[in-house]
Amino acid sequence: MSRDAEHPLRDDLVATEAAEDLEDLALGDDYALNPDFVALVVDAADRGDAERLRELLAALHPADVADLMGFLSAADREEVMAHLDPEALAEILAEIEPEIREDLLERMPSATLVRALGEMDSDDAVDLMEDLEADKRAQVLAALPDIDRAAIETSLAYEDETAGRLMQREVASAPQFWTVGQALDHFLKAGDDMPELFFDVYVVDPSHRPLGGVPVSRLLRHDRDTPLARIMEPLTEIPVGMDQEEAAYIFNKYHLISAPVVEPGGRLVGQLTVDDIVGVIREEGEEDILALAGVSDVGRDASLAGAVRSRLPWLVLNLGTAAVASSVIGAFQGAIAQVIALAILMPIVSSLGGNAGTQTLAVAVRALSSRELNAANSARIILREVMAGLLNGSVLAVLMAAAVLALFQDPRLAVTVGLAIIANFFVAALAGILAPIILDRLGRDPAVSSSVLVTFATDFMGFLALLGIASLILL
Repeated sequence: MSRDAEHPLRDDLVATEAAEDLEDLALGDDYALNPDFVALVVDAADRGDAERLRELLAALHPADVADLMGFLSAADREEVMAHLDPEALAEILAEIEPEIREDLLERMPSATLVRALGEMDSDDAVDLMEDLEADKRAQVLAALPDIDRAAIETSLAYEDETAGRLMQREVASAPQFWTVGQALDHFLKAGDDMPELFFDVYVVDPSHRPLGGVPVSRLLRHDRDTPLARIMEPLTEIPVGMDQEEAAYIFNKYHLISAPVVEPGGRLVGQLTVDDIVGVIREEGEEDILALAGVSDVGRDASLAGAVRSRLPWLVLNLGTAAVASSVIGAFQGAIAQVIALAILMPIVSSLGGNAGTQTLAVAVRALSSRELNAANSARIILREVMAGLLNGSVLAVLMAAAVLALFQDPRLAVTVGLAIIANFFVAALAGILAPIILDRLGRDPAVSSSVLVTFATDFMGFLALLGIASLILL
């Protein structure tokens, strides 16, 4: 072989090594983006170096490209997105954070969106369409093929956060009289009409109602002449109007990988898969965590005004409850004037009760969301939490009383503080478990306002118990 003929091979090896080096540079050991790699992308985007951008983006998984968008300015995002092919763009738009995606969709030409939608599964396409402004949504829908437009419009007609809105319309189904061989031959010929990823083949009757399901792994282990009806398993059907949180609970309880979604008449209209449910669980978990703190939006691209609007109402409500709790202090000004130590001890008693109430509240909200707490066992769990509060309060009461006795040399004051802590822990446990249960029974989200109620109860009781007991024992 001549020296000149060796050059292409050498160039290929150099290119391969360079690609591997970029992959190593892109992510750290924790799979987070490397700041040095982000800097390379920013530099290439600022210079408009299309070849370098394509080289850098090729080293990343679409999910990592979606993560990368959170580190770029709006102008750099536009530059990066301009160099993605429709298939990669579709995958990235499906993974990207909602706030960033909304900004990108506003700037993206409708023609580009139409090409990306053509590469998406129906559930991801519907999710994207939800983020579009009404005018742009109409433009994009008008440009889509009739079949795709009808599928998206049908899904958008379902209520938000229901199985119908979340489901993927593409399914693998087969008549009950087919054999394994007939099903496999059909799926091979169907090509792009098949779901990109599926775990079960749904066996349906002539009205397209599911009779059972055959996992793909079981399908491949049987002879071609085996009837599907002989190897199918029972299915757990998801009604199209079911709340997505309820669907997530069913997936978790029965360890499902996929499940058929049916209309009221039982007709198969789509499927939910475990990747959809993982997203729901993460979304609902984040909502509960934020709601416990009275926050609704803390994303990387959350605006200052949005952050203020989401938090200020709860702070105003907390101001009102704090004012009511503090009114107790005004009623006992005489006691505080005579025993100055009470002013020092009040915030300690209140703070201890608040922390105890927050612990109980977190346990209760988690138990309600996971269905571990229900009418059948609520009495037992309430009793358990109250007893735990009293025992914890008793231990801390002894410790605090000993500290007060050593500091102030006043046994009556030590007893007063100890009794106040026990009383406040009792109220904290009771409020922490009852507030979310009552709100849940009333159809309200227990994570949203429970924390304000528990804080109010522990502050009010902390002040009242300490000052009230002090008036009886010390004065």
